[in-house]
Amino acid sequence: MPSDAADPRRSRPLAPSQAAGRDEPDPTARHSSSDAPSKASAGRPLLATAIVVGVVALDQLTKWWAVRDLANHSVTLIGDDIGFALVRNTGSAFSLFQAFTPLLAVIAIVVAVVLVRTVQRSRDTLMTVGLSLVLGGALGNLIDRLFRTPGFLKGAVVDFVHVGSFPTFNVADAAITIGAVLIVVWAIRAELHESRHEGRAGDARRGG
Repeated sequence: MPSDAADPRRSRPLAPSQAAGRDEPDPTARHSSSDAPSKASAGRPLLATAIVVGVVALDQLTKWWAVRDLANHSVTLIGDDIGFALVRNTGSAFSLFQAFTPLLAVIAIVVAVVLVRTVQRSRDTLMTVGLSLVLGGALGNLIDRLFRTPGFLKGAVVDFVHVGSFPTFNVADAAITIGAVLIVVWAIRAELHESRHEGRAGDARRGG
């Protein structure tokens, strides 16, 4: 019988250098498309934590300043319309519902817990920012209700920002308002995106 070496049709093993040149699947290629979403998802808890901690810290620092420096006098910035004046608020945001302080404190605790869980589940950056602002503001005012006078669950929230006839507010109230606006923007954007998707799907069905 003829030997294998004598048969020119017999395939020979490739040299290492030749084998290295052959096209082989890139083990990282299948992950490349998901790298960006994965990094974004991994960064959202850090973003949320930074926003919440930043809002609470700024809120408490400005309240500490207001209690210390505005106790006996107010500060005027622009005429009589914009300035700082210390107000003790036993109600909700913007001095509303002042006769329900303990109930508002309990509601604030429940809302804070719900917001924490919602932020953890959020997959959209805009929604994460909005929820984190609301959570930071809620915690900032909750700290006042728990630890400020006249007592536990009855504490008066410190308000000090005065703008015209608008109710006096604080950094926490501002964060809650901005966060709520961002959540509304997110909802509108999501609705528009869904409408465009349904429109393209309808066009595709009609075209088929």
